[in-house]
Amino acid sequence: MNTAHRGQPAVPGQRPEKIVHEGLRLEHDPDRGRYGLWHREVFIGILGYSIDPRTGVVTLQHTIIDEAHGRRGYARALVTMVLEELRAQDRTVIPECTYVQDYLDRYPEYQDMVAE
Repeated sequence: MNTAHRGQPAVPGQRPEKIVHEGLRLEHDPDRGRYGLWHREVFIGILGYSIDPRTGVVTLQHTIIDEAHGRRGYARALVTMVLEELRAQDRTVIPECTYVQDYLDRYPEYQDMVAE
């Protein structure tokens, strides 16, 4: 399903770029079980997770973007950056968050990371 985003019209068969902002920074806070997204010095939102200590599988629980920054591609960028970091760690994920589930449908190149 292709939806229009502010500044990006929906084009059949074409997906929006995964990261459209420059100056994004991902901060990992393992004590709180979350990744934070910053755009330069502005806090944008978080992706919360938990890790199964027995298997190392990461459950992606919720994606929360500050309302002032919604509908601008930040959630997509946050999920992309987290999945890329987890891929580099050779992790598998359980997409509990509905946003992450929808993201994985739109970007099937990450489907190999989903735990069976």
